[in-house]
Parts: sequence; structure tokens; C-alpha cells
Amino acid sequence: MTKHLKEADRLKKIVEAFPNITVTVLGDLVADEFVFGEISRVSREAPVLILKHRERTVVPGGAANAANNLADLGVNVLPVGIVGDDEPGRMLLKYFRHKRIAVSGVLKDKSYTTVTKTRILAGMTHTARQQVVRVDREPQEAPNAHLTRELYLAARNYAHASDALLVSDYGYGAATPAIVGTLQQKGKLGSVPVVVDSRYRLMQYSGVTAATPNEPEVEEALGVRIGQDWNKVIAAGEQVMARMKLQSLVVTRGRDGMVAFDHKHKPVDIPIFGSDQVADVTGAGDTVIAAFTAALAAGATTEEAAQLANYAGGIVVMKRGTATVSRDELLHAIAQTPPATRPH
Repeated sequence: MTKHLKEADRLKKIVEAFPNITVTVLGDLVADEFVFGEISRVSREAPVLILKHRERTVVPGGAANAANNLADLGVNVLPVGIVGDDEPGRMLLKYFRHKRIAVSGVLKDKSYTTVTKTRILAGMTHTARQQVVRVDREPQEAPNAHLTRELYLAARNYAHASDALLVSDYGYGAATPAIVGTLQQKGKLGSVPVVVDSRYRLMQYSGVTAATPNEPEVEEALGVRIGQDWNKVIAAGEQVMARMKLQSLVVTRGRDGMVAFDHKHKPVDIPIFGSDQVADVTGAGDTVIAAFTAALAAGATTEEAAQLANYAGGIVVMKRGTATVSRDELLHAIAQTPPATRPH
């Protein structure tokens, strides 16, 4: 059996183990709303297009998208977060229930506004739809002390019974370095791996197991410019590993694929799976962290988990809107294309 076939067989076994694992997702639950319209004419009131409303869909975004991706990969998922007592919040809960995702860890609060990102898409009949504008509705302030305590308690109870904790921090306050730090200090996580994706404060999650930032987030966190320089990629990754005291790090690089860092091994450069002519990158980072976390929980090495995350990311960016990857799609990708790395 060749090396590539052995690796592909190992990845297949990891994916087949997904239904046996449970992952808690602590994070900012977002409603991703897509409003589709057909261009009818230019307005007389202002130089803007008039769209004839055709349809509207609301799907899980942010941490809710990470949870949704885990569910479609066959993983038992326990989301912990907050929604408001509003239509987007109710739609998210209904979506979860329909997918048989447990909602007892999702707090519902009248004073909270469910984070909602509305994308208006326009197109002619039978043409591709283009995003015209995005409207964000956000809570006025971070969750209060009572809600924060409830989030901590739910995360503690669920993580204790899980194989991994996925932290999805979009900056709205449901997932914070303080909550994760308290979970770690009080020893409530035991040996459960903690994987973090944080938009604005990655470096504050010191001592977690792994992180999955994209290259611009690493550049922002370190105040550096990486570009196409491989040595700068390595230096930046090693700096993040050291400062955050990580065991694993995956840096996603768009059409350049991703680089996997492990505290015991040399960095691995993984080329993009599929075409680099992507359809939509909305929510791709949620798919990557979901697949990576599920693989780690199932006993994968850093490189194996990164390879699976790379397949998942490559599949999902070929879909329009906020999308997920199924376990069958992942298995099919592994069967069709063996895992690859780039030498340096």
C-alpha cells in the first residue's frame, strides 16, 4: 500500500468515527439572512437599482454555523450561546431543533438582540446573484454579568461531557478569554482539547490547545505583513505558537491553502483542495474549525486534522452563501484526491 493510500485510509477512519464524538461549541450565535432580488430598473429617486423581492433565507452563522457544520459531519454537537427573543433568534432555535441539535445550552434573553447579518443579493433572471450590500444588527452591549455566568455554567457542564470544546469568538461577548480562562483555571476541562477561532483577540486565549486563524488575523495580531514569503509564514506561526502556548496551529491562506504547525513536528504546507476559483468564502472559517476540531476529538494528529479541514474548506467555498460540508462529501473528496503537501 502506497504512503498516500495509507494516509487517505487513516483520514477515512477518522471521519467514520465522527458520530462517536461530542463537541461543545461556545460562541457568538449569528443569524445569516440572505435576501434575493431581481433587478427590475433604476430608481427615479436616486441612482440605485430597484430589486423585485424574490426570496429570503435565514441560516446559522458564526458559532451557529460551526455547530451546524459539526452536525452535518455527523458529530454530536452542544451549542452554548445567546439569542434574543426576536424572529432571527427563534429561527435559529427552530433550525437547530429541526437538525436535532440540542438547544438547552442556548440562552434566550429579552434584552439581547440576536446578531443578524443581512446580505442583499441581486441578479437578473438566470444569472449569478451578486452581493450588493450587507446590513448588520448587533446587541448594543456585551452580555451582562448574569448571562456571562450562565454561559460559563453551560459551557462547563457540556464541555465536561464532551470530547472537545470549540470556541468561536466573533467579538459579541458570548465567548471571551475570561470565560475560557476560568474554565481552564478551575480544571473543569480536564484533558479536553480547546480549539479557538477569534476575530479580534486571538492572542488573549493563551494556553488553549489549538487555534485556526486566517493569515490576515495573524498579521493583525502580530503587526506584521506576511505576503508570499514562506519564511515569514513560519516565523509568524511559530511566534503565535509560543505566545499562546499552543500544541497545534492552522493558518488558512485562501488560495494558498493552509499551514499546520505542531509543537512536536515541522510545519506542513497543504495546498488548496479543489479549484482556486471560489464561489463564496462566507463562513468558510467556521467549516475549517469544525472539521479540525472534530478530527482532533477523534484522535487525529495536527496534520491529519488540518488535511480534513482543508478538504472541508475547499468543498464549502464552492457553495453559495453560508454552507456546510457533509460527512459523505468529505469521504468522497478523500477517495477522489489523496492528501497532499508542498515541500520546502
